[in-house]
Amino acid sequence: MTNRIYQSLLQHKEKGQKSFAVLIDPDKVTVEKIDELTALATKARVDYLLVGGSLVVTNRLDEVVQQIKKNCNIPVILFPGSPSQITSYADALLYLSLISGRNAELLIGQHVISAPFVKQSRLEIISTGYMVIDGGAPTTVSYISNAAPIPADKNEIAMCTAMAGEMLGMKLIFMDAGSGAKRPISESMIEKVAQIIEVPLLVGGGITDPEKAYRNCKAGADMIVIGNAIEKDASLIEEMSAAIHSVPTRIV
Repeated sequence: MTNRIYQSLLQHKEKGQKSFAVLIDPDKVTVEKIDELTALATKARVDYLLVGGSLVVTNRLDEVVQQIKKNCNIPVILFPGSPSQITSYADALLYLSLISGRNAELLIGQHVISAPFVKQSRLEIISTGYMVIDGGAPTTVSYISNAAPIPADKNEIAMCTAMAGEMLGMKLIFMDAGSGAKRPISESMIEKVAQIIEVPLLVGGGITDPEKAYRNCKAGADMIVIGNAIEKDASLIEEMSAAIHSVPTRIV
């Protein structure tokens, strides 16, 4: 099993090269919609396609990922809401541990149950410290986990949580305000967290315009993940990608 995708993330971070991931919820797409999204993503040079959702009730995960792979060569990374959201047709799996909450099931319990299936999948496994930040609206993950999100104005809590996740061996930190967030994560919180960790930082939730995506990257996000805004208006993909990829890189 190679670490091709994770190594690409590390290389991008070293260069200061920002990445853009479009999040596709299997419950919310038809074959025609997948065809549209993958065509737009290919044209816009989207870096990654994340597939998953908090529930995924339609049992179409295999079908959705296979259709994506049929249409394009963009790496597909699973963003699972539960241990059952696994398909070997994808390229990699964000193995999420909800480090912002205190629910043992989402810290390690569900991982124990899913470990044999994950191991057999032959997916590239990327351990990810998942941090839910208050976006001003209740999220599915907060409801299911019975865990409060980190308050939006508590930068120090976010910093310490991210540090702990990194020191526990997480390869990524993913800060998420949640689908349909009324407000995105502040640039000040992103900046503080980015300064204190060395692993790549993913940011998502409530990002609805290219300017905000650009500012988040300038603040220190290594990857921007956008799902809900693109579900409403797929044409945003090109503008978002252009904004994210316009952030100056470092000379190495």
